[in-house]
Amino acid sequence: MMNKKNVRVELDGMVALVTLDRPPVNALDRATRYELIEIFDEISQRDDVRCAVLTGAGKTFCAGADLKDRPNADDPGDFLAHNRAIRETGNAIRECDKPVIAAVNGVALGAGLGLMAACDIYYASEEAKFGMPEINVGLAGGAALIQSMLGRSTARRMFFTGVRMTAAEMKENNVIEAVTSAQDLIPTAMAVAQDIASKAPLAMKFAKQTANMVEDMPQRDAYRMEQNFTMALSKTEDAREARMAFLEKREPVFKGR
Repeated sequence: MMNKKNVRVELDGMVALVTLDRPPVNALDRATRYELIEIFDEISQRDDVRCAVLTGAGKTFCAGADLKDRPNADDPGDFLAHNRAIRETGNAIRECDKPVIAAVNGVALGAGLGLMAACDIYYASEEAKFGMPEINVGLAGGAALIQSMLGRSTARRMFFTGVRMTAAEMKENNVIEAVTSAQDLIPTAMAVAQDIASKAPLAMKFAKQTANMVEDMPQRDAYRMEQNFTMALSKTEDAREARMAFLEKREPVFKGR
């Protein structure tokens, strides 16, 4: 897997550690967004990657959008192209066939909080802070994002004031899984990623799709869809291998079919 100018990728077994590396604060410009899209699209289709961890280099996860890379309102279509790149950055992570774990090592602000929200599972170091500061620069974006993670009052307080919340506060609000020391963050996230990577890959692909789809479905329809997926998966070689491995008290060897 090729590294990009502003994003590094390292493989550890079947886990990809994706590191945003754009000093000084890992701010997102349009070029970096396209790099992230390309990387997560590649992860989606690589058989040798079954899970990913997303983090930031240095002491910052992502400080948000690069304000020096604003679209030109006088250039017809440029604002729409810019907004499409913003949407598709999150979509490439959310729609990735493989689960993605956020390891938030520092501030995650604005678009940085959006990167985290697009992931499936969240861990953070004690130094991490979270916020949606658009209101402080005369803008108003991110309500849908933070209201998907936080309760109504807390989400609106963050949205209306631009206040930054600590990792401990996000844990208290049941947003993140755990708060770790800086040195324990990546090992903690990688351990969960390795566990996920050990599961049957076809089942995990359907599990990721199911988790995304059922968020907005009535419970009856969602459960019926899950049953259909389970019925289809029961006929795969990996499902048979999982059953045999359980009966024979050994580790399964999955082939993705």
